[in-house]
Formats: sequence, structure tokens, C-alpha cells
Amino acid sequence: MKTPAQYLALALDNISGFEELRALIAETSKHVGVYKLGLEQFTRFGPGVLDLVREADRKIFLDLKFHDIPNTVAKAVASACDLKIDYLTIHTQGGIEMMRAAMDVAKQADHRPKILGVTLLTSINQNALNNDLGVASTTEKYVLHLASNAVNSGLDGLVCSANDLETIKPVLKEGFEVVTPGIRPTGAAKDDQKRVATPAWAIKNGSTLLVVGRPITGAENRADAAAKINLEIGEALK
Repeated sequence: MKTPAQYLALALDNISGFEELRALIAETSKHVGVYKLGLEQFTRFGPGVLDLVREADRKIFLDLKFHDIPNTVAKAVASACDLKIDYLTIHTQGGIEMMRAAMDVAKQADHRPKILGVTLLTSINQNALNNDLGVASTTEKYVLHLASNAVNSGLDGLVCSANDLETIKPVLKEGFEVVTPGIRPTGAAKDDQKRVATPAWAIKNGSTLLVVGRPITGAENRADAAAKINLEIGEALK
């Protein structure tokens, strides 16, 4: 059975220095099972930044959200697999052919990461979906459509808002990873996330990995903030 820490992925965003990243990981690794590195840190520091997570003996979540033609994504996934990571994201809006190309390459890797399909970013609400993106659908129907495509493409899991967990449940397969960003512990500010949920609510509704960022990285005592989220997860697992 997974421990509360293994349900928690800490997003290493908004940290400007390499040594500050090292300090953050050292402070929190007792309470965090997975560290998520996205475009900001990977672009700033390159693949060497992943060594900070390896030194802590924690899982690496490389959140680069690949979205391009199938051949380009397949080659990018192959390169990412060489980095010996544990999770890798691609955009489900890239289409079924692109997702299948990504999976075909990942399955051939010596160190195979789980390929996760990003459905709808948590910063996109109903108004943005219709007016900014020009998608004439509800967020619920659109996420369900993308989730179905991800499952049919053979992906290992999804990244979606906790608010969409009930919506996607009918199409998920047993053992499918469900990763939920936009997690805010009880009483925390939403910041720029529009579709958020508490750790307990997400776990009880099927999330297998919770992504938390600023509630920990912006806390005065970051280890204590992570520990408190562990407590919320532990309560939900009872």
C-alpha cells in the first residue's frame, strides 16, 4: 500500500536558483515521494537538474507536455526516456496518432516512464474554453472526450483537474494513473488556478498522485507544509 508521501508530487516551480532547489528537496524529501520538474526549470538548468531528485532517491516527474506532430513527439519521448525518468507528460489535444506514437517509443525504452496525457489545463475554465480556445463544448464533455482518446491510445494515465475525476471515471481502466494538479490544502489560496480541490477530496474521488506547488514552496516552513498535506492524505486513505 502506498504511503501518504507517495501520493504527493511537489512541483519545483518558481524557484530561481539551483542550490535553492537542492535545499528545497532536502527539506521536503521526507514527506514527498515525487518531484515534478516542468518547462521553467528544465529550460533554465537542463537535464542536470534531474540529478537533484536522483540524489534524494525520489521519483522524477518530467512535465514538458509534448505537443507536436507524431514523429517529433516520438523522438522527444525517446530522448526523455534516456534520462531515466518515472513520469512524462504529453498533451492529449495532440490527437490519437501522436499519443500512440509516444507510447510505441516509450514501450521500447530500457527505463520506461509512465506516459501521462494532459487533458485540460487547470487555468482553463468554461469561459476560456469557449471564448479563448473556440471549443464549443462544456469543460466536462471536452475532458471526457480527451480522456477517452487517451485510454484508447494506450496511455498509462491522465493529468486532469480533481473536479473532472467524476466525469472521467466511466472511461478509466483498472490501474490507470490519475494525476491531479491544482491541489490546495484546506484554507489555502487558489492563486491563478481556477479549478482546484483539497488533497482529501481528490484522493477520495480517485486521484493516484497529487501535484502541489506554491502551498509548499511558498510556505515559511516548507517541510511542515508538506507534512500537513501528508496528514490530510493519510486521513483520506483511512
